[in-house]
Amino acid sequence: MHLAVTLVSPNTSAIAAAQERVELALPALSASVAGAHLLGPGALDMAVEAYLTLQPAEIVTGLRQAVSEALTGLPVDFAVQPAEGRRKRLFIADMDSTIIGCECLDELADFAGVKAQVAAITERAMAGEIGFEGALKERVAMLKGLHQDALQKCYDERVRLNPGAWTLVQTLRAKGVRCVLVSGGFGFFTQRVAEACGFQADRANQFVMDGPLLQGEVFFPILGREAKLAALREEAAGVGAAPASAIAIGDGANDLAMIEEAGLGVAYRAKPVVAAQADARIDHADLTAVLYFQGYRFEDFAKPFKLTAE
Repeated sequence: MHLAVTLVSPNTSAIAAAQERVELALPALSASVAGAHLLGPGALDMAVEAYLTLQPAEIVTGLRQAVSEALTGLPVDFAVQPAEGRRKRLFIADMDSTIIGCECLDELADFAGVKAQVAAITERAMAGEIGFEGALKERVAMLKGLHQDALQKCYDERVRLNPGAWTLVQTLRAKGVRCVLVSGGFGFFTQRVAEACGFQADRANQFVMDGPLLQGEVFFPILGREAKLAALREEAAGVGAAPASAIAIGDGANDLAMIEEAGLGVAYRAKPVVAAQADARIDHADLTAVLYFQGYRFEDFAKPFKLTAE
């Protein structure tokens, strides 16, 4: 079986040590390195041949576990996947704490003087400790009476793209990939983030307004875990592809269904419940790791490439 093992790190010196560890771990799995080449600064692609008489999924799972153990203690992210078909046709991304570096509802709550209370509920919901829909209604209720001007002020002052987000989306679009932002947050923010980053579409919840004031309610149906999964399936069908031809990325429990369904599910700085189930994790590198996981080279990246927060 032909596999690709991709190593990515913001610490370029860690890549050599990571490669050595992975190569030492492979013989126990009846696998060997057929070749390796640099994709860019701090990114290495390894072609691996596996000879086990197991089902493909079992081979990939076993190799992922072995690579994970081999890289313990190193600031290196990795992906293990079949070499064939790893360049996807659809990119579905969560927004809060994934494409951007904050939780918009938490930051908006600061303007209402209830950030601590709202953030505590958000943390529990993203960890999967409480239901998302109930948590969303409870948090939005705490914003009742907030003037709509706070939405723009919150966006202007608090919302920033995470490092690599613009480059990731712009590069994928240049390669013909459909990019969709799917958030359990609110359309006021997703529309602006989608435009700033280059997403072709966005899906999110909507506040119920009473003139210029938030009414403390959200329109139904609420876009949560199952709606994100449905969006993945609908968008995949829209490009004439199966979910296996999609990448999904997120950090919270409401992202888990789409992450598990996608051909490559990526956990970004994620809660443990999500990281444990994802195909790949990004804990150290920036979002351009998603490009390296697909075998793209640094030279393929949309320019200008930014190494600092975008």
